[in-house]
This record gives sequence, structure tokens and C-alpha cells, in this order.
Amino acid sequence: MSANHDRALDALLRRGRLRTLEPRRGFDFASNDYLALAESPELRDAVMRALERGVPIGAGGSRLLRGNTSEHEALEADAASFFGAETALFFGGGFAANTAIFSTLPARGDLIIYDELIHASAHEGMRLSKAECRSVRHNDVQHIEDVIQAWRVDGATGQIWIAVESLYSMDGDRAPIDDLATMAARYDAMVVIDEAHATGVFGPSGRGLAAHLEGQANVISLHTCGKALGVMGALVLAPKALRDFLINRARSFIYATAPSPLIAATVRESLDLIARSPQRIARLHELITHAGREFHAKMGFISSSSQIQPIIVGSDTRAVALADAMKAKGFDIRAVRPPTVPEGTARLRMTITLHVDEAKISALIAALAETQAELAA
Repeated sequence: MSANHDRALDALLRRGRLRTLEPRRGFDFASNDYLALAESPELRDAVMRALERGVPIGAGGSRLLRGNTSEHEALEADAASFFGAETALFFGGGFAANTAIFSTLPARGDLIIYDELIHASAHEGMRLSKAECRSVRHNDVQHIEDVIQAWRVDGATGQIWIAVESLYSMDGDRAPIDDLATMAARYDAMVVIDEAHATGVFGPSGRGLAAHLEGQANVISLHTCGKALGVMGALVLAPKALRDFLINRARSFIYATAPSPLIAATVRESLDLIARSPQRIARLHELITHAGREFHAKMGFISSSSQIQPIIVGSDTRAVALADAMKAKGFDIRAVRPPTVPEGTARLRMTITLHVDEAKISALIAALAETQAELAA
């Protein structure tokens, strides 16, 4: 068996797809810590205050076996209020939360229609689901409607679930949320919106691109806590009946040790912090605008208009070489290759965070243009 593993790893290496763990180095153009909260004094102080008032570090069990604490419940109440939903349920991470949603809520005889670029965690949940699953072209609302109509013509009568990201993690573009919501209402469909990369960055007080849909009976949203919120975990916002169903049926909730109460307390502080610090979000958008101008001026292309900017180079080995060259120049930017992105679209995934300023962004883009020319020579 070991020889098989060695051969598989060698094949990945030859294709430029071998993954390794790398230390942090250089200026941060790779993380999802968009508001620079992960190492902030505000969250550090929040942790200290929570410890001083006796908040435990570990939960000691699953939420159903004494692992449920007042910190979990307080966070869920605050999150539901902050995002405008009926209820919230806290998970240890976005992967577990998405797995729970898609493996648990859609039933046999239902149909899940999902954008082809949706998160891998949604795919994992759908793999475990009893519902039928169909992929549609990226951001193509008409394709979704065509699939629904064909499914109904074939005699299917189950519930329809439409699954999208509000801001796509590898392309940085937005879903047509309002068009999707209008169509979903027409077909009595449920909409599952993964707000992972919009939370804390877009919408009023960082409540996401679909904030105006929160609380509707046919909307479920996922807000991760380990990106702009700077902590870890994930919150599923949903009607009470669906929350209760997840508590009773979602295996990644029932059989997992509850998230740390200390983490739950820190996420509460993070939500409060972004609500009372609009200048952080405003500053991030200033940097996004600056990056867009610099990309156009120095590289001649239009940016994604979000904090996620893909620089698509195509070849896996070229993407790795470009990332390595940029790291050597002091910029931490990572190569992303298939199967994370479609074949032939290997890229550098550049993120804008409050860890950098205009000067560093300008320097990175100038170095990127120079390095691409060097590698092409």
C-alpha cells in the first residue's frame, strides 16, 4: 500500500499538483483574514476577559452530551439577531456545517441544483445526500430554471434546493442573488446561500450579500467565522424547524465534540466589533478599489471588484513557479490548482486584507507583472 501512495504522490509532483504545508512568510496576500482580526488586540482582549470570567476552553462533549454551554447559546442568539434570521446553529467549521446542511435537509425525492463552482464542502454533503443532485453553469439563472422545468415535466414532485455562494471563493465574483430569489419564489424552492467570503466584508455591517433575504422561510445561509471574523467555526442561519432537524439528524453536529466555548465567546465579540467598527470594512473597500486601479494600469485587466482576485495562468507548473517567484520577492501569494479549480485554470489567488496598505498592493502588482514577463521570456 505504501508503494501505491508513493506512486500517487510522484504523479502529483510531476503534474505540479503536490500539496505541501508552507510557513507564513512575506506580506499577506493569501489569507482570508480580510479585516485583520485574527491577531487583533481587540480579540486577544476578548479572549482574556472570557478566561477571567471562567469560560472553559473545551466543551467536554457533544452539544447533546453536556457539551452545550451558555456561551454557545448566547452566540447563537446574538448571531440570529445580528444577521436577521429566526435561529442560528454553531458548528466547528464551515466544512462540517455545509456537510450537515446538504446531507441532512434535502430528502429522497428532492432535487439539489448547485452552481458548478460551489465549495467542496457542499459537494461532500451532496455526496452523502439521498436527494438527486445536478450541477448548473456558473451564475446561470436560466440554466437553473431549465433544470427545474425539465425535472417537473418528468413528473418529479419533491422539494427543490438551489445552492450557491454569494461571493465565490476562487473567482471573487458575486452570485445573482436577487434573480435567484425571484426564481426560487416562483418554484417554491429553498435557497442555500454560502456567505463565507462575503461575511464581514459586504452588506450592512458586514452581514453579507444576501442580508436582505435573511429570515425568509425558504432561505438558509452559512456564515463562517474563520475568515473576516478572524476566529473559527460556522453559523447556519435558518428557520427554527430546520435548525431543530439539524440538531436531531445532522451527523456532523450530533457526533462531534462541541466547539470550544471560548471560541464561541470570541465570535460574539467579533460580531460586535464589526458592527461598531464600520471603518474597518470601509478601509478594506478602499484597498480593493486601489487594487483594481493598479491591476488595470499595470497589467491591463479588470479586477474582480472584491477582496479575492484570481490571476489565472492556466498551467499548474506555471502557477507554482509564479507563486514561488513571488514568495522569493517577499509576497505570500499561493498557487491554486485543480481539482480545487477547473482544469486549465490554475491560478494565483490574491486576497486583499487589512494586513497590507496601498504601497504594498502596488508593489505586489508591479512585481507580479515583472515576474510574469520574466517567466515568459
